[in-house]
Amino acid sequence: MSNYIVVEGLIGVGKTSLCRLMNRRYGAKLVLEPCEANPFLASFYADPEHYAFPAQMFYLASRYQQQIDLLQKQLFDPITVADYLFDKDRIFAEQTLNDDEMDLYNRFTELLSHHVSIPDFILFLDAPTDIVLGRIARRSIDAEQVIEASYLDALRARYYRLWDNWTRCPVYVLDTSKLNYVDNPEDADYMCSLIEGYMKHSPISGAPRPYLQPDNQKSLFG
Repeated sequence: MSNYIVVEGLIGVGKTSLCRLMNRRYGAKLVLEPCEANPFLASFYADPEHYAFPAQMFYLASRYQQQIDLLQKQLFDPITVADYLFDKDRIFAEQTLNDDEMDLYNRFTELLSHHVSIPDFILFLDAPTDIVLGRIARRSIDAEQVIEASYLDALRARYYRLWDNWTRCPVYVLDTSKLNYVDNPEDADYMCSLIEGYMKHSPISGAPRPYLQPDNQKSLFG
C-alpha cells in the first residue's frame, strides 16, 4: 500500500483542501507548503520583477527543510500526504527568474536535489482557468487577487511539460471542475475512494489512468 502521496495543481485548485480531507479521513500526516509564511509573496504578486528571487529562495529553503524532515519521519507514518512536489519549485523559478537569478537558483538546487523523497504517486488536480480564478476569488487571500489568467495558463503548461518527462512515479490527472469535495459529502467520498484505490494499487472504476500512457499525453486545459 502506498504511504507517501503528493497532490499537485495550480494555485487555488484545491490541493490543500484535499490533503486536509485525507488527514481527517485517514489520519494522514500533512506536509503543506509554507505559503502564508512567505514574507515576500504579496510583494511578488504586486511586483514580480523585483521580488521573484527572494520569494523563490524562501520557498526553496522552506520546502527543502520539510523534505529533510520527511525523509527522517516517513517510515513511521502510515500515510503522508503533501500539497506540493519538491520538483515543482523549478516550474515557478523558470517562469519568474531572470537568467542570472536562474543560474544561482540552479547552483542551489543541484546541491539539494539528492535529499528529496519520491512519492508513491502524484495526483494532479486541474480545472479550466476561469474556474480556478473563481476559486481563488472565493478563498479571498489578498495577495492572490492580482493573479491573472495568463499566469495560470503558463504555469499549467509548465506542469504538463514536467509530467511529459516524469518517470519516477505514476502521475494521475483529474479534472476537478465539477467536483466540490469541500462542501459536498458525496464528492468528498468519491475523492477518498479514488485515492484509496490508487494507494491499494486497485483503481476504482473510471479512475484516471497514469498520465504517460499513450491516450493521456495531452493536458486537459490550456
